[in-house]
Amino acid sequence: MLEVADVTKTYSGVPAVRGLSLSAVPGQVIGLLGPNGSGKSTTVRMLVGLLRPSIGAIRWEGVDIQQQLLRYQASVGYVPEEPHLYEYLTAPEYLELVGGIRDIPASALSRRIDRYLQLFGLETDIYAPLSAFSKGMRQKVLISAALLHDPAIIVFDEPCSGLDVESTLVLRALVRTLATRGKTIVYSSHVLDMVEKVCDQVVILHKSHVVAHDSVSRLRELSQAASLEEVFASLAVSRDVDRIGRELAEVAVS
Repeated sequence: MLEVADVTKTYSGVPAVRGLSLSAVPGQVIGLLGPNGSGKSTTVRMLVGLLRPSIGAIRWEGVDIQQQLLRYQASVGYVPEEPHLYEYLTAPEYLELVGGIRDIPASALSRRIDRYLQLFGLETDIYAPLSAFSKGMRQKVLISAALLHDPAIIVFDEPCSGLDVESTLVLRALVRTLATRGKTIVYSSHVLDMVEKVCDQVVILHKSHVVAHDSVSRLRELSQAASLEEVFASLAVSRDVDRIGRELAEVAVS
């Protein structure tokens, strides 16, 4: 089980996340939602071991991850929000690099790379440098890299970024299948429809605090809302978005 126990993270005394607690068991997809500045990105970075909590602990299988950081990170697959890649490499070369770091045997690695590139429709681009890839193509490479070593925990941070409709539907099926295979999944996104469809539990952050943590159906019931979008708007949107949208449309014509 992945457990976040009363975690706070501060920067120069200013809290980015305050008193965060949650848990995720194998086979469960936990959704992270929140507006910009809510503490969502900080939470993701702590979950993958890139940041250390200021207060509290994150535990995997009952042990603080800071006490077993390399072992823990070897069990994590991470799809970051920004697709920073070595652009002079080809997709197979980049995945070979990642696989080597993960100590995947050469024969298994080659087989997995070929299959990922084929399934993601990248097999005709194996000689092109990553600098020539679109954002969506880079995203597919990042997802492949995160899954190469068959991790127990997978953290997706805005994984739909740049993906077309078909690839987004593939990603949805992928997340649900990984969950049925017993993976522990954290899914952070602004795409509320996707979160509603793939997540078992949802954590909504606002101004560094957790303002909701429950199943989608329970949150909708408690908020008397028809969709997760309405739940999110009631809990984490403080401005009149319809009015602001209308006024933005008028700025250039006034």
